[in-house]
Amino acid sequence: MHIGLVGLGRMGGNMRTRMRDAGITVVGYDRNPDLADVDSLEAMVRALPSDGPKVVWVMVPAGEPTRSTIADLKELLGGGDLVVDGGNSKYTDDAENAASLAEKGVGFVDCGVSGGVWGLKNGYALMYGGSDEDAAKVMPAFEALKPGDTADGLVHCGAQPGAGHFAKMVHNGIEYAMMQAYAEGWELLDKVDFVENVPEIFASWRTGTVVRSWLLDLLVDQLRADEHLDKLKGYADDSGEGRWTVQAAIDNAVPMPAISAALFARFVSRQDDDVAMKAIAAMRAGFGGHATHGA
Repeated sequence: MHIGLVGLGRMGGNMRTRMRDAGITVVGYDRNPDLADVDSLEAMVRALPSDGPKVVWVMVPAGEPTRSTIADLKELLGGGDLVVDGGNSKYTDDAENAASLAEKGVGFVDCGVSGGVWGLKNGYALMYGGSDEDAAKVMPAFEALKPGDTADGLVHCGAQPGAGHFAKMVHNGIEYAMMQAYAEGWELLDKVDFVENVPEIFASWRTGTVVRSWLLDLLVDQLRADEHLDKLKGYADDSGEGRWTVQAAIDNAVPMPAISAALFARFVSRQDDDVAMKAIAAMRAGFGGHATHGA
């Protein structure tokens, strides 16, 4: 398979490597020439074989960067070709992008990608939306990117554009609530003066308990390196999916007290230095390489 990949940052660059390791020919474009294989979108599309559908995977920031990239690709691609949006786009954008591309006969698949900076080694969980016909054109890339040691990790969330990104949005909303629970528990354990070895308490939960998870593993790594997280400021960013999840809950009258509270707690951290948010910031840095704010 040949595929074009737009956006070679923390995740896109690792995805290029993982696909190449699986035998896929990847032509990557990034605005940073040090990362790119070619110097333009046009050159990337030209480098793809013309004897079959051209497939281009977009991994750029959500919103206008993704919309403008897809608009540019619309002018470069033709009937039977395919665009995959693998970024964190809001699910409502997908129907508009799919309809626009369809005007030229170009297919569209939206794909929520989870795995962060560890995806190169462990594989990525992929949640995609779109028709079976379009998905088949990119299936070799899906198979290369998903975890190789399990039948899970790749799911068709629905034929309607946006189904994949909606599933990824809910995934990230759940992530907010899980991180908040760990962070609040850490703050309480760290505060009382009669409990010792807090990092090892968390480490003991990694085996045999119902709260074990990869997020817990990442938090243990951070606490062992900086027991009281003194190097971090109690400030946590949000990248949008939590807000969209809460808005979707409102639109569908689904109660989400835990996820809503976790989102609002991040907003509080931007007004006052929040101790629990040090743990949130540490976990975000651990799984996604997200920037932290120094103390």
